[in-house]
Amino acid sequence: MSVGATDPQIAARIEPGAIAGGRGERLSELLRALTHQKLFLVGSVILLWWIVAAIFGGLIAPYSPYAQNLAAINLPPSGAHLFGTDSLGRDMFSRVIAGSRDILIIAPLATLIGTVVGAALGLAMGYLRGIFDDIVSRFVEALLALPLVVTGLIAIFAFGRSNTTLIIVIGLVFAPLIARTVRAAVISERELDYIAAARLRGEHAGYMMFVEILPNVLAPIVVEFTVRLGYAIFAVATLSFLGFGVQPPSPDWGLEIASNYGLVASGYWWEVLFDALAIASLVVSVNLISDALEAVLER
Repeated sequence: MSVGATDPQIAARIEPGAIAGGRGERLSELLRALTHQKLFLVGSVILLWWIVAAIFGGLIAPYSPYAQNLAAINLPPSGAHLFGTDSLGRDMFSRVIAGSRDILIIAPLATLIGTVVGAALGLAMGYLRGIFDDIVSRFVEALLALPLVVTGLIAIFAFGRSNTTLIIVIGLVFAPLIARTVRAAVISERELDYIAAARLRGEHAGYMMFVEILPNVLAPIVVEFTVRLGYAIFAVATLSFLGFGVQPPSPDWGLEIASNYGLVASGYWWEVLFDALAIASLVVSVNLISDALEAVLER
């Protein structure tokens, strides 16, 4: 943690190694606490499975996700096809495995962009305050008034459909939400004694925000990242379902549901169910990890 002394001479006498050591011990304590959280362990196992599926899907899937077999169309789940086949005879298990790749690239990258931009903005708003905070806060409130999907659709219409556009759009939509949370944490920190000591040493604003304050507001930033990651997964799936996210021929889960949901009435439920369960399991796993992190960091 950052120095909390009121006397700048005392602050100057504290060795940087001691501070780093204290942070290292704190991190070890957090990791030990997380390993005793059942929610964290369950969520991590599910998330790890999907990460492995995204990276090594070609080794796990029994068939090519794109291979068509017109002699085996719309087959129900069986030993030969664990999740059945679709209207083109493609193996649904293989397509669900392959469908994890795009969503596990787009959602984390979008969340990372949103977290970096939002954290930097929140630090500046909370520390500088004044007219800068007032102007940016009004802008943030205006963006927050628009639903995520509507904002995403407008931006995709303007810049075109691509995975890169999807990443940037979702990231920038999340940035104001994260900025608001970080701003509130920074406002609390900026009045503490260690900030007064740094001011007495003549530190500049950038140093104060990113060296002094940032390490002490990492907890809410980490929690925000995990929470927004769950929303990002759902947003990618929703935009793909609407036809504005990942494009064919990708076996993306949202795209697969959009292509096959009309067949549910004909009794081909498996062509939608397993993709929906994949989305739900991934979102739930991230939310479990987020809840566990929040419980541990608030101790």
